[in-house]
Amino acid sequence: MAEKTLVITGGAGFIGSALIRHLINTSDYRVVNVDKLTYAGNLESLSEVENHANYHFVQADICDAGAMESVFEQYQPDGIMHLAAESHVDRSIDGPADFVETNLVGTYTLLEVARKFWSDLDSEKARAFRFHHISTDEVYGSLGETGLFREDTAYQPNSPYSATKAGSDHLVRAWHHTYGLPVVMTNCSNNYGPYQFPEKLIPLMINNALEGKPLPVYGNGQNIRDWLYVDDHVKALQLILERGALGESYNIGGFNEHTNLDVVHQLCDALDELLPDSPHQPHKQLIEFVSDRPGHDQRYAIDASKIHRELGWQPEETFASGLKKTVEWYITNREWNQRVMDGSYQQQRLGLGGGL
Repeated sequence: MAEKTLVITGGAGFIGSALIRHLINTSDYRVVNVDKLTYAGNLESLSEVENHANYHFVQADICDAGAMESVFEQYQPDGIMHLAAESHVDRSIDGPADFVETNLVGTYTLLEVARKFWSDLDSEKARAFRFHHISTDEVYGSLGETGLFREDTAYQPNSPYSATKAGSDHLVRAWHHTYGLPVVMTNCSNNYGPYQFPEKLIPLMINNALEGKPLPVYGNGQNIRDWLYVDDHVKALQLILERGALGESYNIGGFNEHTNLDVVHQLCDALDELLPDSPHQPHKQLIEFVSDRPGHDQRYAIDASKIHRELGWQPEETFASGLKKTVEWYITNREWNQRVMDGSYQQQRLGLGGGL
C-alpha cells in the first residue's frame, strides 16, 4: 500500500506526465492523474506507468466542482499538485476565453474543493496536507538586459496566458492567507525535454528540421529565455511538496539563458552531429525569420538561489546535455511524434490575434 496519495491535475501534459513518471518510478506515492485530455494531453506519455498499481487516471475538467469533489472523496489525497492549465502564449492571443476559464475558474474550483476537504480532515492529516500550485516565470513580465526574477519581483504579466496564471497565483496565495489552506507555490522557467507537445519552440524546430521544413524564428531571434530540463524541474517539485515552507513561493530555473536564435542554432548543430547523412544538412539553412509575436516579452531569467539555499536543489543537466538528450529522444521516437501530429495540431502559426 502506498504511503501517501497525490492528486496531480494536468498529468497528461508535458510537465505533469514527467512528474508522474518520476514519482511512480522513484517513490511509493499513489498518484491520481486528473486530466481533461484537451489537445495537449496525451496519455501515451504515461504508457510506461499506466498499468502500475499506484497509478490511477480520471478524465475530468478541473472546472467541474462535482467531479473534483468525487475525486477527493474517492481517493482521500494527502496533497494536490496543480499543473492543469492552458499554457501556450500564442493560443492565448487567438482565444483567451479558454485561458480565463481553465486557469482562473479551474484554480478557484480546485481551491474550494480542496479547502472543504482539508477542513474536514482530522488534525494530523490536516497538518500534513499540501496544495502545491505550479506556475510560470511569465507572470513577472519582461526583464531588461540585466537582473533576474526573484520570488519578490512584482507581477507584470503581458499576455492573456501569463495574466491568467498570475491571477491563479494570487488566488492560491489568498486562500492560504484568508482560510489557512496549506499551500506551496512554484514559478518555473521554460521547460524542455522528451514528450513535449510540438507547438513549443524546441520540439517544433526539431520536427520541422527532420522533415526539411523551414525553422520559423520570431522577429530577430534575440528574445532571451531561461531553459530548464523537465526532469530537473519535477525533482524540484517533489522536493518543494515535501519540504517547502507553507505559504512560500519558490522560483525554479535552469541557469541557462539563451536567445531563441542561439537555441535554434544549437539544435541545428546537434542534428548535424546526430544525423550526418540527413539530406537537409546543414540544418541552419532551414532558418527563416517571421513576423514577431504581438507583445513578445524580451527576456526572462530566474534567480533560483532560494530553492538552492533552503532545499539544496540545483539542476543536474546543462543546456548542452539536456538539449542533446531531447534531440536524441525526438529522433528515436518519431512514431510518437507522428501520432501527436496526426491530431489537432498541424504546426500552424498561432498567436497572431486572429481568433475573434
